[in-house]
Amino acid sequence: KQLSFLPASMYTEIQREQPDGGNILTHPDYIDGNPDLIKPKKLLNPVKASKSHQELHRELLMNHKRGLGMESKPELQRVLEHRRRNQLIRQKKEEEEAKKLQSPFEKELLKRHQRLDQLEKEQEKQEDHAPEFIKVKENLRRTSTVTGDEKAA
Repeated sequence: KQLSFLPASMYTEIQREQPDGGNILTHPDYIDGNPDLIKPKKLLNPVKASKSHQELHRELLMNHKRGLGMESKPELQRVLEHRRRNQLIRQKKEEEEAKKLQSPFEKELLKRHQRLDQLEKEQEKQEDHAPEFIKVKENLRRTSTVTGDEKAA
C-alpha cells in the first residue's frame, strides 16, 4: 500500500473491505443498461431552479471572485442600522417641534420650576454646612410653636 493514497473517510474504507455478497441492499435494475426501462430523473429543487436564486448565486460568486463584500456588512444589518438612524432623526425632530410648540406660559413655568429647584439645592447645601447647634435650635423652635399652637386650640 502507498502512503500517498488515503481515503476521504472511514466509510469509504469500510465499503471497499466488504464483499458485494454480504450486501443486503439490492442494486436497482436501471444500472444494468436495459434500454426498455425508464430511468428515474433527479427531482429539481424549486428554490435552486428559480431565476432569482440563480442570479443571486451568480452575483455572490462574482463578488467573491472580485473580493467585494468581504468587509461590507450583510444587507439585513445595513437595513436595520438605516432604520435605527432614521428613527433617531425622527425622534430628534419631534422633540424640537414639541419645544417649538410650547406656549410662552409653559416656557415661563418651566423656567420658574428650574429656578425653584436650583434654590432648593442651594439651601440644602447651606444647611449641610451649618453647625449642628443651629439645626437643633431650628428644630426646637418648630416643636415649641407646634406645642404652643396646640395649647391655644
